[in-house]
Amino acid sequence: QVQLVESGGGLVQAGGSLRLSCAASRTFFSFSVMGWYRQAPGKQRELVAAITKDGSINYTDSVKGRFTISRDNAKNTVYLQMNSLKPEDTAVYYCNAFYHNYDYWGQGTQVTVSS
Repeated sequence: QVQLVESGGGLVQAGGSLRLSCAASRTFFSFSVMGWYRQAPGKQRELVAAITKDGSINYTDSVKGRFTISRDNAKNTVYLQMNSLKPEDTAVYYCNAFYHNYDYWGQGTQVTVSS
């Protein structure tokens, strides 16, 4: 089993920054990939950023140049640094880990960007 605990969401003005953290109950190298998804009201959940076990990184186009995904192997933690936030980034952000052909999810953390 895998537990993912997120933190770092909140309310910020447009142009501001937040950093999300996701602490995993297993070593990062147990997972094929870890990532961040988000879901805005009335919209489908979408991938924001992902990092594979070998360090490959992928971002959705709307966050490229503004968001950075990183990891701390010693802490089994994945981060999402979000800069230049926009109101359209408002959503619940979920941490995801793919382990033994199964998707695990955190509880979600709300990010609200005011204009």
